[in-house]
Amino acid sequence: MAITSVTSPSHAARHSGFPGRWVGGASLVVGPLLVLAGVLLRVRFDFFFPAQLSAFEHHPVLMTASYSLVSAGWVLLWPGVVLLATDIGAHYRELAVWGGAFAVLGLFARTFHAGVDHASAQLVTARGAESATRLVSETYGAFHVFSTLNAAVMGGWVLLAVGAYRSRVLGPLRATALALASAMPLGVLKGTTALSVAAAAGLCAALVPFGVTAWRTGPAPRPAAVVGRLVLVAAVGTAMFLLGQAG
Repeated sequence: MAITSVTSPSHAARHSGFPGRWVGGASLVVGPLLVLAGVLLRVRFDFFFPAQLSAFEHHPVLMTASYSLVSAGWVLLWPGVVLLATDIGAHYRELAVWGGAFAVLGLFARTFHAGVDHASAQLVTARGAESATRLVSETYGAFHVFSTLNAAVMGGWVLLAVGAYRSRVLGPLRATALALASAMPLGVLKGTTALSVAAAAGLCAALVPFGVTAWRTGPAPRPAAVVGRLVLVAAVGTAMFLLGQAG
């Protein structure tokens, strides 16, 4: 893989396109924090799926919140990954393209895993943990198309970390913290381990400050624009919630 260096445009110019510094910055701040919060909520339960299903039976609100926060965090991270890759691409285009593409594909795979987690939790509600554990164990490890993205789930963060370090978008410590995200266990119904906490904390250490910096790059928006965006976000969020309830 050839790694090419290119002339760097200004931060403001790079952040003026899609997804923009406000959406991208919000993604980088909110996404990692949600993942970390969700991981910590289930830290007291055993890592493997029988214990996770049992926890869903005895602590349904806690476990639903945990898995919901983690899955929402992964989904919300994709604009931030695009923004980070854009900054890296101003210096090392190949690392930005491959690192960004792999990281986003990895987020898609984790979203699929979250869907399986949700379906398994509903089995607990409908049939109890013992029956759900038996059903899950009979199909656990079955092939699905997203299994082919396992390397992307882990490798995307490493490529982004290397690119961020080489392009000086992140310093050595924060680039190392970003690479730690590759240690997050992959698959369905995974609990929390020390590696999970380290990976989520690494995401926060690497990306949250970068997101705040993105917000500070460029002129402050007009108050009317801020109000309009907040109204739009509230309206879209409400519509998505109502449609979700109807579905």
